[in-house]
Amino acid sequence: MSDLFEAAGLGPKPRPGEGAAAQPASDDAGRPLADRLRPARLEDVVGQDHLVAADSPLGRMIKAGRLSSLILWGPPGTGKTTIARLLAQAAGYDFDQISAVFSGVADLKKVFEAARQRRRMGRRTLLFVDEIHRFNRAQQDGFLPYVEDGTVVLVGATTENPSFELNAALLSRAQVLVLNRLEAEALEALLARAEALLQKPLPLTAEARAALIDMADGDGRYLLNLAEELLTIEVAAPLDIAGLTEIVQRRAPLYDKAQEGHYNLISALHKSMRGSDVDAALYWYARMLAGGEAPLYIARRLVRFAVEDIGIADPQALVVANGAKDAYDFLGSPEGELAIANAVIYLATAPKSNAAYKAYNGARAAARETGSLMPPKHILNAPTRLMKDLGYAAGYNYDHDAPDEFSGQDYFPEAMERRQFYNPKGKGFEHEIRRRLDHWADLRQKRRDQGGT
Repeated sequence: MSDLFEAAGLGPKPRPGEGAAAQPASDDAGRPLADRLRPARLEDVVGQDHLVAADSPLGRMIKAGRLSSLILWGPPGTGKTTIARLLAQAAGYDFDQISAVFSGVADLKKVFEAARQRRRMGRRTLLFVDEIHRFNRAQQDGFLPYVEDGTVVLVGATTENPSFELNAALLSRAQVLVLNRLEAEALEALLARAEALLQKPLPLTAEARAALIDMADGDGRYLLNLAEELLTIEVAAPLDIAGLTEIVQRRAPLYDKAQEGHYNLISALHKSMRGSDVDAALYWYARMLAGGEAPLYIARRLVRFAVEDIGIADPQALVVANGAKDAYDFLGSPEGELAIANAVIYLATAPKSNAAYKAYNGARAAARETGSLMPPKHILNAPTRLMKDLGYAAGYNYDHDAPDEFSGQDYFPEAMERRQFYNPKGKGFEHEIRRRLDHWADLRQKRRDQGGT
């Protein structure tokens, strides 16, 4: 059992004389499962070895016995709050926590005054600010003097890109650490740990268990919240995927200000646009705004959608998505939200193609496979006599001087067979690109048949 706990990397806080795998005290019964399974040591945080290992940034801070101000940037449920709390514990700092959602200037003044009093007594304070990106620019500036004079070590947590959401002055005084989304192996370990703690298996088939992990989309807290619901029900037989979906839809919150459903709704928006369902896409967009999602986050996802799911089928899609992002940046809320809505409508109704996305991934894979193959000599420049003597640029045909302004030469490395990465689907503008590629392919073959290179 203890091996299982260690594999999960999480466990209840140990009582005196007991290890991290101790069973929870009876007064833990009312606490959420995710809270009862918090790690007791920094090195036990799951999925973030690049931050908490002995030779990692946090590990080095602990060894030195002095903390620097940090911004922890990562998806929900990846351990930001836990890391901050355990960091303070390991370094011997007092831990103070506030949320930017619920705190104002008066709350900050109380926190800073308490930290100043501790400092006079030789104690140091780590101030953890959850969702720090929700503080406005003036409030963020208010942290600066207290960080600079050492009254507090600031650790801010955000799910948003700090480059967009935090003041440059604040960022210059803090190190940004990026937390990874939890992979399937780590999430499976969390489920096993929950089952061991409650001494009860999840009532799921193997397929439904895998589906539950997929639903979490890297969010450990969300996964444990779902698991806690499932572990309270009694069923005659393990639930299949359909049974799991019914339970989750009925009991799990889809969105709230803590962003429990953050990835569920962005996935719904993305897939609705991919499926050209403009009405569903608008609904999910409105749901995200109602839940408190930052519009700029949605705008960035629309830019991603434009290049991944539309691509060259409608080159204007990326222009529209970027324009919506710039319009929101200029107008702010609520006026700028309409610009994003316009982009949602445009993208959902645009022709779809992932041909460019697949072509890029294929080219990347080929580049990794082929290593350092040289370009063919006929397309290399020859600025020196030695290079000319070695055959650089010899036989190059200038396309503008060729019939149809197309030489038909081969531009792949000589040791590499020609490959086709880009295969346009013939939708939207890609229909025209398909026609051009087919025309050039015919010309290339004819020139080869005529003895060209």
